[in-house]
Amino acid sequence: MLENADLGKLIIRLTLGGLMLFHGIAKLLNGIGFIEGQLAGHGLPAFLAYGVFIGELIAPLMVILGYQTRIGALLIVFNMLVAIALVHTHQLLTLGGSGGWALELQGFFLFTAVAVIFLGPGRYKLKN
Repeated sequence: MLENADLGKLIIRLTLGGLMLFHGIAKLLNGIGFIEGQLAGHGLPAFLAYGVFIGELIAPLMVILGYQTRIGALLIVFNMLVAIALVHTHQLLTLGGSGGWALELQGFFLFTAVAVIFLGPGRYKLKN
């Protein structure tokens, strides 16, 4: 039986980091006005929206590269908890249009990042 836990960890890191990175690039190109509006609507300072660049650009790069992977994954967890709290709380217990959980994507990012915290980066990483 073929077994390589380190390769599996790399695949998980690349998937989590790569997919999250697309969200950060979109915000870099299109702005963070939506997030600023959500924060203001919750009585929070709009400048906190810039934190999304940590959670969706820097943290995914850390995870992809395997540099301080657990810290990067923790930042993604925090990013997702904030996103769920600001935008998605009304969907926590609802089904999506195709019958799945309405927060499948957010749940994937959140729980995969939690798994990476526990698993660590594996052998295929930058030396740190």
